[in-house]
Amino acid sequence: MGDSGRAASRTAVLVCQGRAAAHGRAGTDRFSDPVAAELLRNAERGPVDEVRADSAPQGWQERTRYESVRACAEVVVPRTIAIDEALRTHATGQLVILGAGLDTRAWRLPELARTDVWEVDHPASQQDKRARLADAAAAGLRAPDDGDHPSATQPERTGLPVLARSVRFTPVDLAVDDLGTALAAHGHDASAPTTWLWEGVVPYLTREQVRATLAALAARTAPGSALVVNYQTPSARATAGRLLTRLLGSSITSGEPWRSLWQPRQMAALLGEHGLRVVSDDDLLSVTRALTGPAHRRASLQSGRVAVAESG
Repeated sequence: MGDSGRAASRTAVLVCQGRAAAHGRAGTDRFSDPVAAELLRNAERGPVDEVRADSAPQGWQERTRYESVRACAEVVVPRTIAIDEALRTHATGQLVILGAGLDTRAWRLPELARTDVWEVDHPASQQDKRARLADAAAAGLRAPDDGDHPSATQPERTGLPVLARSVRFTPVDLAVDDLGTALAAHGHDASAPTTWLWEGVVPYLTREQVRATLAALAARTAPGSALVVNYQTPSARATAGRLLTRLLGSSITSGEPWRSLWQPRQMAALLGEHGLRVVSDDDLLSVTRALTGPAHRRASLQSGRVAVAESG
């Protein structure tokens, strides 16, 4: 697979930190991610521990990292819940996660016991994740409650017990590689229903890249398939917040700017062009209110959305 020389995604680390910080503290029993902390390196756990302890540091750089993790935790809880429930409703024998980052679903969702999971990501990010899995295994860490869901023989060993039927790492640099060719080479069956998950990626792609990825996805989408997509709507406050974070010296989002924002009607029209009919589309603020009641009107909660679309 091609490699543009790009480093592993730092945003993926932040999202993993957010899930680790929220585990057991989210205020709802519908969110749980005991695996996230196991994928973090020692230095990355510091802000997580501070957020979990509600102990804000004094230095401005340390405080910026703390606030980034705290804000991310507020966003990933409703996003994770909405996506997990959509995956349970639209379960198939194949799950393709586009831009998987440090996703933990294959290691924590027992509902995937009869599902083969393809994790698609840039080679650098995928190499980083596999190194983290190996480090977790070497440290003797194990995901809990795996005894009732033994994993089948996997194409590749990952280090942590897998609850999915298999995990197939599929390195793809979309700037130079063909998504369909890569999936076919890793055993994806285009004639069988597939659940596609596209979380935390769309804003970082141009509109042309979004359209090209959807076209490649649609070419391998059989009847009975579904797409779960997380995207961002235009928000001056959210954009200003990301800019402020960079100005304050955070390296988390540096080099990973938002490139495309979509209104719900635009996303529905785009998916419709590729044979996908939107059956639900919820903003994260509404999801949060349904979970915990009144919620802080954080811009990223208002602008973040999770849509579910089904194939014809």
